[in-house]
Amino acid sequence: MPPIQARTREQLRVAIGYNLGAIRVLQTSSAGNGSGTTFVDPSLSANDDDENGQWWVGTSGSVDGDIRTISDYAGSSTTGTLRVAASAQIAINVTYELWKQEHNPAAIHEFINTAIIEATGYVVDPEESQALHADGHTARFDVPSTFAGISHVYYRSGILSDTVHDCNTDFDETTDADFTQTNDSEDYKNGSSLKLTIGGSVGNGNFITDSIAELDISRHTHLEGWFKATSTLAAADFVVRLDNGVVQGDSSDLEIISLPATTAADTWTFFRVALANPESDTAIISVGLEYNANAKANTVWFDDLRAVTVNSATWTPLEKSLWRLDHQEADLILTWGGVQQAGYRVLKLVGGDNPALLTSDATTNEIDDEYVILRATELALRARAAGVTDREVKAAFLGDASNYERRVQRAKNKFPRLANMRWVS
Repeated sequence: MPPIQARTREQLRVAIGYNLGAIRVLQTSSAGNGSGTTFVDPSLSANDDDENGQWWVGTSGSVDGDIRTISDYAGSSTTGTLRVAASAQIAINVTYELWKQEHNPAAIHEFINTAIIEATGYVVDPEESQALHADGHTARFDVPSTFAGISHVYYRSGILSDTVHDCNTDFDETTDADFTQTNDSEDYKNGSSLKLTIGGSVGNGNFITDSIAELDISRHTHLEGWFKATSTLAAADFVVRLDNGVVQGDSSDLEIISLPATTAADTWTFFRVALANPESDTAIISVGLEYNANAKANTVWFDDLRAVTVNSATWTPLEKSLWRLDHQEADLILTWGGVQQAGYRVLKLVGGDNPALLTSDATTNEIDDEYVILRATELALRARAAGVTDREVKAAFLGDASNYERRVQRAKNKFPRLANMRWVS
């Protein structure tokens, strides 16, 4: 894969400007007027009007990102006047760029994005996800929105883990009248699940707990598990608590693990959340489930709470004949053989997303910087050639553009092959 330096749009623009011989990177020496129409820089020309017509681009302070043209320049005071006021007063030590009149920086931004668009389908921004979990009977999964294509599907064939609570029995250490508990052997992910029918009088902070045999999870990094609700839960609506004494439902508990939002109502959601204090979790004996926020009448299921060491996982590839993509629904579909091979295991997707367009100076490039710089330079030269009538001058610009075109092709040849990629849509 070609090196990706992840330059910002500003850094790409400067490199393109130097290729074109069209840019100077400068800094003000004192503040301009309060209306934001002037800037002062003694490194500029001593002659009146020499800087007129150039493009001024602010790159720091309150005027960062402003693009203006210079309407007047006084060489005696090295003071430039902008045709349209900047968004604020141009202060001392503000960095800025001056571009030759024939190269509009806003057009350079378009050329950068054009280069990225042209690379789409030939290169991807690498993506990996462990958000999906097979269960031995589900064949269709929503592909995370970050993927434009998937090259490989793996299942987690091994990991260091300990069961914290299998959710096959009631939580009877500390109970709450608003929580009616049922062991659900029909709606579950592994064995059976804990079903909580929660009354309307429940309040934020109400919880139940269960005692467990002393468990050392200090070597582990995350808590994994399943939950669902008839009414969609927001992030941190439910909290899992762990402690080396009876869970108290306050800050004394060793672990207070906020669960993410459920993906949809009546839909099982697999979660993986980092442990906050694993080094202290050497003798966990109590597990709590707390309705932490937005408490209301609801029915919530929990299943298979497990502590895992994420980096200990081993992954086995799922044979390509056992999975496909539904382009219309953006779903991963396993064949029956794939369902059986994956079993009850976490899935890992490997692939990539379409490279993002750059919308501000701070946004970073997700593909090869060299390619973007070369292609944008070529486009700028061709645009410059289109604006001149002199045949020799036009030919010179087009000749330079052709040289860059050859370099662009060499850069594209470095793109990794996407032969194994299956496109989501």
